[in-house]
Amino acid sequence: MKIVAYGVRQDERPYFDAWQAANPQIELQLEPGLLDETSAALANGADGVVVFQQKSYSGTILQRLSDLGIKNVSLRNVGVDNVDAAMVKKLGMKITNVPVYSPPAIAEFTVTQLMQLLRRTKEYERKFAQQDFRWAPQMSQELNQQVVGVVGTGNIGRAAIKIYQGFGAKVIAYDKFHNEAIEKQELYVDSLEELYRQATVITLHIPLFTETTHMLNEQAFAQMNDGMFIINAARGPLIDEQALIDALDSKKVAGAALDVLEDETKVFNRDLKGKTIDYPVFSNLFARDNVLISPHTAFYTDISVKNMVNISLDSNKELIETGKAKNLVSFR
Repeated sequence: MKIVAYGVRQDERPYFDAWQAANPQIELQLEPGLLDETSAALANGADGVVVFQQKSYSGTILQRLSDLGIKNVSLRNVGVDNVDAAMVKKLGMKITNVPVYSPPAIAEFTVTQLMQLLRRTKEYERKFAQQDFRWAPQMSQELNQQVVGVVGTGNIGRAAIKIYQGFGAKVIAYDKFHNEAIEKQELYVDSLEELYRQATVITLHIPLFTETTHMLNEQAFAQMNDGMFIINAARGPLIDEQALIDALDSKKVAGAALDVLEDETKVFNRDLKGKTIDYPVFSNLFARDNVLISPHTAFYTDISVKNMVNISLDSNKELIETGKAKNLVSFR
């Protein structure tokens, strides 16, 4: 049995090495480059591939793998919105993901980002860099006084709810599919519109589908309270970035923390020192004192990375051996 892993980073290698040591009967080939139309050839002779990237798994890439006889593909992350679902079905491929690698990692990150917005740390850091150590006028707000609207009550959303409740914030939630434990707490509101009206903070924890693309748009922002805080560590296209800029300009939105962007591959996980960034919306947001941008690192902890490697490899091994896997993705 042979598995080829693409996009392997140095920080992942110890976990790949440990898995290889525990599975010496399997040939594991590690490739630092991402899977694309050319690098697909590196998987020749393999039974499956393990991948991680924000770039698209296009129909052409999947066809190249299929032509090599590879039908088993395991993602080291949860999101599958960048996979050509139609081609997966056409080629009879099997895709697994890592639906749960560390919900607390992402939940904790989103809460800490909100707290930085509330305490206006970016503004203080700018002042300190100029040797201005005065308090005013950066008076901050308290988390325990916020009404936090959690959109999506899956594993990450529920982890976030526990943390917010621990800080004494009032939590309300919306999800088309109710969780029994959250329902017992009577946290659900009936509609997104109701959540927009009640919340002072909105934090997104939902997948990207056609119907959720630009769910926070001009119309949605118009329904919110003035001075809203927006947190997104889910998927960039959930937010219409130009509409967010307009909402920031009008002070409808008091601050935003974005761990994901619509065109994040232009900037995230790249060293752009001394280079011109051709992403005007990013530059606009990045320059603002009340916007925090992080490079899709909410997940990035030792526990998360270890789980992403181990679960994806185990899933690929299971696919190859049995044709089944508990983390098999069903594309609609």
